[in-house]
Amino acid sequence: MEQLKKIGKLKAKKSSEIKYSKIGLGFEKLDRDVFDPQKAYDKVAECGVKKVRLQSGWQRTEKEKGIYDFEWLDVVVDNFLKRGIEPWICLCYGNSLYTDSAKTVFGAVGCPPIFSDEEKQAWVNYVTAVVGHYEGRVNYFEVWNEPDGKWCWKHGVNAKELGEFTIATAKAVKEANPKAKTIGGVVCMRKLDFLNTALKTGMGKYLDYISFHEYTHDENKVFERVENYRALIKMYNPDIELIQGESGTQSKRGGNGALCEGAWTEEIQAKQLARHTIADLMTDVHFTSYFSCLDMIEALHGDVNNKASYLDYGYFGVLGADFDEDGRSTGEYYKKPSYYVLQNICSLFAGDIKVCRQPIFVNSEYSPAHYENQLKRNEVTTGSFENAGGKAFAYWYPSNIMTTSYHSTITVELYTEYNDIKLVDIMDGAIYEIPEKLIEDKGDGVFVIKELPIKDTPLILTFGSFIE
Repeated sequence: MEQLKKIGKLKAKKSSEIKYSKIGLGFEKLDRDVFDPQKAYDKVAECGVKKVRLQSGWQRTEKEKGIYDFEWLDVVVDNFLKRGIEPWICLCYGNSLYTDSAKTVFGAVGCPPIFSDEEKQAWVNYVTAVVGHYEGRVNYFEVWNEPDGKWCWKHGVNAKELGEFTIATAKAVKEANPKAKTIGGVVCMRKLDFLNTALKTGMGKYLDYISFHEYTHDENKVFERVENYRALIKMYNPDIELIQGESGTQSKRGGNGALCEGAWTEEIQAKQLARHTIADLMTDVHFTSYFSCLDMIEALHGDVNNKASYLDYGYFGVLGADFDEDGRSTGEYYKKPSYYVLQNICSLFAGDIKVCRQPIFVNSEYSPAHYENQLKRNEVTTGSFENAGGKAFAYWYPSNIMTTSYHSTITVELYTEYNDIKLVDIMDGAIYEIPEKLIEDKGDGVFVIKELPIKDTPLILTFGSFIE
């Protein structure tokens, strides 16, 4: 980066200062009361995300048959709304009032109410109550969580069951509020057969969106998954769009949950967040949600009679925490490097940003500074965006972030209708001017930029007034 001139830094924008964004953050597990949300609201709003994913918590809300206490969830929803953040709700999990298997499961996780008429009707009544209660405040309702995983459909994963359950739930949502949006699927496994069988039940007819979860150190897998899910879903309902509902990783080794075996650090977590989130934006999903706000217990396999069974700490948060003897997240919730990267992404991609195409060649030339030929186009991850003020070109070298830190240069030849070209490093928010000596003007809007930095994290060329 030493060949460029640093001229400033992205201005951090609070959620209330951003009118629209596709970028969200997970605020799950309050259905199991595992952290104090009050200490997180302002930090989330300062980050600039526009959506938060909540879990509705049937077990916590209906403790006496037919009586719903939404006070705990009202506090969360209203605190986000007043900070300019839109909550969306995942309808889950079970309830020991109606399902025997839920009586010993912490939070009734993975205990769907599908075995008796009483269970089914109680669930529909609950869904109707939730959607009606939040009409005008919550617009998106998701059906269950990761039903293709045995931790969330504990009696045995069954796609047909999920499809029928989704139909009943989505119908209840639409009847309670015809304007509400329904989200189904919520799949975490990379399998076409499960989603296809669920769609065979006809559930696509009742859904506005399908969501999926993608935990990976290799964000290029996202492109393949979105392409194939989109193709499959369109065969059943061409109007359905995709939502990336959970992605993320740990910030240290030794935790529990997805990717826990990896040698993660806070720095690598920040890199993964940057690459994965911008990859999500490149795929043009309806919106994307990073998991998660805070370090907390995973709480997916807990036995209510064995506290140790749910003291399974995960370190996915952009905010770090300590834990008390009951596994509840405590302390002041400190900001990790990943928090600031997410803040930079929210600030740069604020507003109505659209995926577009730009005429940009990545040419491989010999680099004297690095004693090697530069990367070829097929070795670089790239994507383009536009807003009312200009365009942007995001790129990085998709090296294995677990083992490799990479920096080199590339040569690009491009056409742009804008004169003002800058470079943004999303990791620290720095904005750079490209010196004239690196730019060759070939006339009629075509330029060649030599010795343009490339790293294993996203750099973004901006044209015109893409940066607000």
